[in-house]
Amino acid sequence: MTVLIHVFVALHIIGIAALLGGFLTQMKAMGRGTARFVPAMLHGAITMLVTGVVLVGLNEADGHHVNNIKIGIKLALLIVILGLIYVKRDEETVDKGMFGLVGALTTANIFIAVLWT
Repeated sequence: MTVLIHVFVALHIIGIAALLGGFLTQMKAMGRGTARFVPAMLHGAITMLVTGVVLVGLNEADGHHVNNIKIGIKLALLIVILGLIYVKRDEETVDKGMFGLVGALTTANIFIAVLWT
């Protein structure tokens, strides 16, 4: 079970890398006002959602304590991120504020995951 959990943690990290990487590749465009949500951001967010749900289930099944408040906050942030990206995914440009919000929420989600013990 431990190996399976580690595999899903790795997949979860790949998802966050795709989401954050997609954001970072558009930073210069954000400065010009031409940033857009790239497909990697949507796919990364979906990967994070699916692997996160699986991780909670695997950890519960393995008898580990899961901090439901932390998971709930992370899930809420991810749902907002997913909603913003999904709704605006086909637009040529996205407002700087909305694009920056996705980056800030993604970064907050990372810090919550790492620092909240």
